[in-house]
Amino acid sequence: MSSIPVAVQLYSVREAFAQDAVGTLQQVARMGYAGVEFAGYAGLSARELRRLLEDCGLAVAGTHLPIDSLLGDEFERTVEFNRTLGNRFLIVPWLPDDWRASRAAWQRTAERFNAIAERLAPHGMYVGYHNHHVEFTPLDGETFWEVLFRSTVPSVVMQGDTGNALRAGVDVTSMFARFPGRALTVHLKEYARDKPLALLGEGEVDWPQVFRACETVGGTQWYIVEQEAYPCPPLESIARCREALRRMGR
Repeated sequence: MSSIPVAVQLYSVREAFAQDAVGTLQQVARMGYAGVEFAGYAGLSARELRRLLEDCGLAVAGTHLPIDSLLGDEFERTVEFNRTLGNRFLIVPWLPDDWRASRAAWQRTAERFNAIAERLAPHGMYVGYHNHHVEFTPLDGETFWEVLFRSTVPSVVMQGDTGNALRAGVDVTSMFARFPGRALTVHLKEYARDKPLALLGEGEVDWPQVFRACETVGGTQWYIVEQEAYPCPPLESIARCREALRRMGR
């Protein structure tokens, strides 16, 4: 079995988590997940969440948060929340249009991420960016994704999403080799053109290649399951994903 722990992105079970945070975290732990990545906090404080996680034996693999929470007066509040929570990975999952409208915009975005990374470093925290498919739009022989990570310092985390990248026709693990040691957390998501509700292991993602890249050049510290389409209830879907990963030795 791989030594990299497996977490789940709680967006996968967002309705259940919002309605019953305690019960949902307990079920996630029983499935065999080692941690969770947040995408919202169900109205709970950082201290309350940390206590719930400790009670369930779960760790924090990261959080998804808007870029505005890392700017201006919000920065210190975000740092304090995540310090209390015990989280090191602050991942931006999307950007406003004016941050990503052109090559020049992506260059400015890179400069902003560099500034955030510098401010987070004394706190032992990392900022990162999570791909969808639009970041792989080609431009003069390069993609926006490449512009961003070529122009940012090594501590800016490349949170590759396997399914989102493959939707764009890109093997995101090729980026792990080009930018080694930066894929500290990776989203494991399936993609299948002819099976939109595919769970992990049921589609076109080359999982042995993904694991090999993460465990050699990627520097990966967390595998994070994200399931956005459901062939069965969400909690059952992520349980089946966890079982599939076990069969793959993770």
